[in-house]
Amino acid sequence: MNKSYIKDLETRFLRYVQIDTQSDESSKDVPSTAKQYDLLHLLEKELQALGAQDITLTDYACLLATIPATIPADTIPTIALLAHVDTAPAFSGTGVKPIVHRNYNGDAIVLPDAPERVLTKEDFPALGDKIGHDIVTASGTTLLGADDKAGVAILMTLTAHLLANPQIPHGKLRLCFTPDEEVGRGVVNLKLDDLGADVAYTLDGSNPGEITAESFSADKALVKIKGVSTHPGTAKGKMVNALHLAAQLITMLPELSRRPETTEDHEGFIHLYQFNGTTAETELHFILRDFEMEGLKANGDLLQTLCNALQKIEPRAEVTCTITPQYRNMWYKLQNNRLPVDLAMQAVTQASLTPARKSIRGGTDGSGLTARGLPTPDIFTGMQNFHGPLEWVSLQDMEKSTQVCINLVQLWAQQSRSDLNKE
Repeated sequence: MNKSYIKDLETRFLRYVQIDTQSDESSKDVPSTAKQYDLLHLLEKELQALGAQDITLTDYACLLATIPATIPADTIPTIALLAHVDTAPAFSGTGVKPIVHRNYNGDAIVLPDAPERVLTKEDFPALGDKIGHDIVTASGTTLLGADDKAGVAILMTLTAHLLANPQIPHGKLRLCFTPDEEVGRGVVNLKLDDLGADVAYTLDGSNPGEITAESFSADKALVKIKGVSTHPGTAKGKMVNALHLAAQLITMLPELSRRPETTEDHEGFIHLYQFNGTTAETELHFILRDFEMEGLKANGDLLQTLCNALQKIEPRAEVTCTITPQYRNMWYKLQNNRLPVDLAMQAVTQASLTPARKSIRGGTDGSGLTARGLPTPDIFTGMQNFHGPLEWVSLQDMEKSTQVCINLVQLWAQQSRSDLNKE
């Protein structure tokens, strides 16, 4: 493998993670935070310097570009590669100080700005497979942002390599850097005609060799409870405390099942992730997840049934439950034409890794794109422990992901659109 990937990956990745790009679920703006433009504008300039074509920063904050085909490509599918620039709101992304722990020897990694935060191969077994690797962490008080700036760095390194080596055979490639993936809006506004691809891949996965082709199906639920607020000194027989009713609803939920902390593998859940309000009115925000549509519907039906029961218990209150679709299991579509997954698995094998088709207990931008008719599996980047201060990534794993992408675009150069359209 060309070791020059490592230096380019490191330089780009360390530069990108120091740019604060956290998204904000409460914002209705596009992107949800203006600071995401700081990275988008930088990437735009870097793409121009590399010689990419058709560079466009859309009015919906997606950065698009083209790597031109190096072989006659009239019948070759156009491939899109995507990564998201935002980081999760779950933990601070301000003032990230990346640290490269070179030639990891298996010892504990103490994060210097929060020495109580320690990475060990006992607590995080994946570290045990990285002896000799260069491990990147933050300093302990922020997340690192490898989700998904590892993907961003891989795509930019891939772009630099392909544009500098036109002898590598590939068809037309489209690049797309999206905002707001972490708040579920990464590709909501993306116009497929603007992307202009026949098949796509997100770079937003974790362990080396993994190709994600199955995801949760997902809905969001908003429960609103309106009570009756009066002065507490004269409240007897009058007050209906919305907070108390909300607490009652929470206790009505199943205790030992259907929660994220008690489920695994293909089990779904009902997750209360935000609760706020006053005596007069409260809001409870839930996410509903299951791999099967029947299970997803059952979770929604259960929550609605409990809300109806609460309404009957206290008819003076107003209890509403609004369920909104988010994304669907991508395997529903990908199983009809497995070529995008099969070629990704072959590219992994060519990179001397063991391929694994993964079911993710979550979703990717690919879930939404696949549902809209653009098959979009997900490729690993090497990121680990994302969304928190113990996040880390191996530069060697990022290098492997880059090689997989180089293999993949060459494999697609041997295909035709008619191959992709076979059912």
